[in-house]
Amino acid sequence: MAKIEATTTLRRLRNRYRLVIMNDDTYEEVITFKLSRLTVYVVFSSIFVILVCLTVALIVFTPLKQYLPGYGRKSAHKELQMIKLKADSLEEEIRYKDQYLLNLKKVLTGDVSVQYDTSVLKAARKSK
Repeated sequence: MAKIEATTTLRRLRNRYRLVIMNDDTYEEVITFKLSRLTVYVVFSSIFVILVCLTVALIVFTPLKQYLPGYGRKSAHKELQMIKLKADSLEEEIRYKDQYLLNLKKVLTGDVSVQYDTSVLKAARKSK
């Protein structure tokens, strides 16, 4: 049973078909192709393999590979971490300076609200 199905499948792949492209106005045949399913499959598979090879070659042999995540030099990764740490520390310094300038502006304009410590401290007395 399986052998019969394999031969019919192979026969179907090898059947010849004609693809005719005609001029719609004059019904003149412009071009004619004699094709089989096997040749169409081989042509499309070849085109696919060529496109994949071209894409891989484009990525491997050009600087596009630097844009892929996880690709790059180890030193560049360390440099990036150091730059990130410096940027974070600079952001923190800017926040501190902004807070300082805001407090200085409040003091100079007289808009200072002082909160007094109302907790009672018990100081130890010295005995004479």
